[in-house]
Amino acid sequence: MRKVLVLLIAALAVSVPLAALVPNQPAPGFTLKSLDGKTLSLADLKGKVVVVNFWATWCPPCREEIPDFVAFYNENRAKGLEIVGVSVDEKTAQQVKPFVDQNKMGYPVAMVTEKILRDYGPIQAIPTTFVIDKKGIVRYAQEGMLDKAALTAMFKKYSAEN
Repeated sequence: MRKVLVLLIAALAVSVPLAALVPNQPAPGFTLKSLDGKTLSLADLKGKVVVVNFWATWCPPCREEIPDFVAFYNENRAKGLEIVGVSVDEKTAQQVKPFVDQNKMGYPVAMVTEKILRDYGPIQAIPTTFVIDKKGIVRYAQEGMLDKAALTAMFKKYSAEN
């Protein structure tokens, strides 16, 4: 995990735009292990609108946006939405899981890997969120908090597209 943290710090030190991954490009594939041991693969989520949210337990804006993400997920999961939380914590998965449980984060959460950090980065700040449409195209990327209203508007737009 220290290696990932060093990679994250190196990414933060580089002066580049929000992320190398920009809207209207195919989203890089990923396979992650969720905190509950399940395999999360972007390929398995094709046909859904996917929100990938990089966050940490110690990050005040991340903590502030979690209730909106939870409510948004609960209201739209059955309508073709998936959220994948990617924790950049230096802690272990076993240490992050109680926070996830306490905050009722019912969406899948995984620990950051060097590959996803490289493919979606550089991540210069957290939270950083990417919205991927049903065809696997990144449609939106944002550093900073997203609220439920913004998430709902994007989901409504991208879920209506073929």
